[in-house]
Amino acid sequence: MQNLKKRIRNVPDFPKKGIQFKDITTLLSDPASYQRAIDLMAHRHFDKGIDAVVGVEARGFIMGAAMAYKLGTGVLLVRKKGKLPHKTVSVSYALEYGKDQLEIHEDSITPGMRIIVADDVLATGGTMAAVVEMLTSLGARIVECCFLAELTSLDGRSKLKGQKVFSLLKFDD
Repeated sequence: MQNLKKRIRNVPDFPKKGIQFKDITTLLSDPASYQRAIDLMAHRHFDKGIDAVVGVEARGFIMGAAMAYKLGTGVLLVRKKGKLPHKTVSVSYALEYGKDQLEIHEDSITPGMRIIVADDVLATGGTMAAVVEMLTSLGARIVECCFLAELTSLDGRSKLKGQKVFSLLKFDD
């Protein structure tokens, strides 16, 4: 895991002063590291009857699509408001300054579907908590919330109580 952690670049003071941004593009651009990360995230689910992987905009699409391919499932997209062309279901969630909305096509989830929700980084957990709320309201059975990396000092797991959470890599800063 240390080799994968080393592939993630730390960018101080981005997007604002005091933030230590974890830039995953350096891991994604290295074929061996990207493949290894996806293999480690997906292979744990081969025998679990997963129906689909949900990718959360935007970097979650990169994780979710690759995991879905490995698992032989479809990938479902959770997008920001107004980006999906058909009828949607939405959920609002709080940001540091204001609110935002996420949407999924209303016909994407059938009750009882076994899904994995994939994203790049678990930070404060607010976005993923909103996604979990939206998907469970549609009847999805969330097998796991799966992340490439987790910023443990921000305690995002606390907003995902009752959910199985997996993070391949953990960072304390």
